Amino acid sequence: MGVELTLKAQNALYGGKLLKYTHKSAVTNTDMTFNIYIPPAAEFGKVPAIYFLSGLTCTEDNFMQKSGAQKQAAESGVILVAPDTSPRGAGIEGEDDSWDFGTGAGFYVNATAEKWSKHYNMFDYVNKELQEIVEANFPVLPGFRGITGHSMGGHGALISAFKNPNQYVSVSAFSPICHPTKCPWGEKAFTNYLGSVEAGKDWDATELMLKNGPFPFTIMCDVGLGDNFLIGDVNQLRPDDLDAAMKEKGQKFISRRQPGYDHSYYFISSFISEHIKFHATELRKASKAAPTIVEVPKEFAETAGKVIKCKAAVAYAANEPLKVVEVNVAPPKAGEVRVKVIANALCHTDVYTLSGQDPEGLFPSILGHEAGAIVESVGEGVTSVKPGDHVVPCYTPQCNKPECIFCMSPKTNLCPCIRATQGKGVMPDGTSRFTDADGKTIYHFMGCSTFSEYTVLAEISCAKINPEMALDKACLFGCGVSTGLGAVWNTTKVESNSSVAVWGLGAVGLAVIQAAKASGASRIFGIDMNPKKFTIAKELGATDCLNPADYEKPMNEVLVEMTKWGVDYTFDCTGNVKVMRQALEAAHRGWGVSCVIGVAASGQEIATRPFQLVTGRKWCGTAFGGWKSRTHVPMLIEKNLNGELPVDHFITHRFKGVEKINEAIDALHGGECLRAVVNYF
Repeated sequence: MGVELTLKAQNALYGGKLLKYTHKSAVTNTDMTFNIYIPPAAEFGKVPAIYFLSGLTCTEDNFMQKSGAQKQAAESGVILVAPDTSPRGAGIEGEDDSWDFGTGAGFYVNATAEKWSKHYNMFDYVNKELQEIVEANFPVLPGFRGITGHSMGGHGALISAFKNPNQYVSVSAFSPICHPTKCPWGEKAFTNYLGSVEAGKDWDATELMLKNGPFPFTIMCDVGLGDNFLIGDVNQLRPDDLDAAMKEKGQKFISRRQPGYDHSYYFISSFISEHIKFHATELRKASKAAPTIVEVPKEFAETAGKVIKCKAAVAYAANEPLKVVEVNVAPPKAGEVRVKVIANALCHTDVYTLSGQDPEGLFPSILGHEAGAIVESVGEGVTSVKPGDHVVPCYTPQCNKPECIFCMSPKTNLCPCIRATQGKGVMPDGTSRFTDADGKTIYHFMGCSTFSEYTVLAEISCAKINPEMALDKACLFGCGVSTGLGAVWNTTKVESNSSVAVWGLGAVGLAVIQAAKASGASRIFGIDMNPKKFTIAKELGATDCLNPADYEKPMNEVLVEMTKWGVDYTFDCTGNVKVMRQALEAAHRGWGVSCVIGVAASGQEIATRPFQLVTGRKWCGTAFGGWKSRTHVPMLIEKNLNGELPVDHFITHRFKGVEKINEAIDALHGGECLRAVVNYF
């Protein structure tokens, strides 16, 4: 749509952007203003949009400034659009005389009274012109819209959906004016804008439900029981009328009354996350039912089959800073996939190898193994992914061959298909796809090498994921977070009401706590030498946080004293063999299970007295949390998209560009970093 937009303001927010635009409207014949929040997920493809309509006296700013909705929108990967509530400056006599009519009170109708009809057409503005502008100028997935609003805006959201039932996938409202032909606000608006209250029945949610319902979507409404416009001298909202109409018509709906909440933004901000999750879930269901169209970047057609020159952070020697240089990335061979790395998360395993302690560490090499990427091209015989697909590279492959007893067994995820060559820093044919400017070989790392803008992977190391997932979050599922979750859910299978102790509160340890909480563990001990990590540990579910420096006894003795017989499940996330022993000996006599997750330095051995095992304790370990990579990583991604598995709290630092990887490593060493994510593009 050829409308000129003027940017008035821009703010960074939760990894995305909040933008304010003005434009000349052909519908209201005035200048109109709207705010739009673009989440980080929109950098990698089009996403659904949710429109929020504000209430009486509000502008386009109230919702965006007061609700706090952007955080959940960023996590759910949806765009938010908030328009003004009326035309402004139309020059109509009387439009500024009262707070509940005229300026700031357009009531989301198309006025028919001659005095107002040239300008006050907010229904068409919201449902036609604004949506055309948004979908023409921003990364919005066409046809996948939700609408919500507050008070007058709740009324506007409901009638917009009821009058255009095929235009919206999801509908919700906060304290909506549900039966405006039966309340003073509506009577005043309809009499002036439409000529009569009777004419307002075509713009009344309750009347529209009775006339045309049920509609093909679920409706969610929240009303505060302390709302003065509900319980005051006049009931302006009348939610019971709409509930009765929906019941009569068999409409699918969720109607909630929230004790103690009033009509303000305190109410909206308390429940906006639930509304956005509701919309995101409904929009995702609809998008899954629709054919998936993968947009392949145009440059991929130009690079397929050719050597790509790009930047990479190369490790030339142990304990030396990485050098950002131009490397050559060869095309993929049979069974291989070349990907464009969009975002990479720093993991302690990368730092461990760079330190020289890794017996399989090779130099020069390109480290990195937690990434979100887009398939650029594929080699001969590759069928599971194609150019444009979004993938998470996985250092634990899954060949799925019938003859692979590991892939066919539910007992393990340790597919050995390419293990031998992966450990030697080469691809399955024994050669590298990386060379420097002089043509000298640069080795691969863990089959991933994601400290490069482009890399080549084995097909069996590519977990294809939902393109709705932001790749700078998807990367978290490539190693540490998945490992911690799987150690609880797969390896040890922690039960409800059990006790758990976790040594090491980095990303892996916190993921263990998060999973233990989700499994219903009743007591969770978080143990770390850095008390600054205790706050987030408790937020994720830890009931007790212990600093070994505060005790004269080893932690196993402390825990046994605190619990009498020990802890049901213990997890080492430190890689320290002495801690591994403590974790075992803190496990419950008779049935305790201790899981080793941390990677110890080369040559280290674990030890304990056999009596610890004879008396019923079990020692086990986990790699990648027992997840079968290509099967389970997409499942974890879906749980995140559905709001069941939040991971944003793991990202504590962000950087831009391969050149910043050394800074990200420094942040990881700093003690306050869980995951530093580097966006390359």
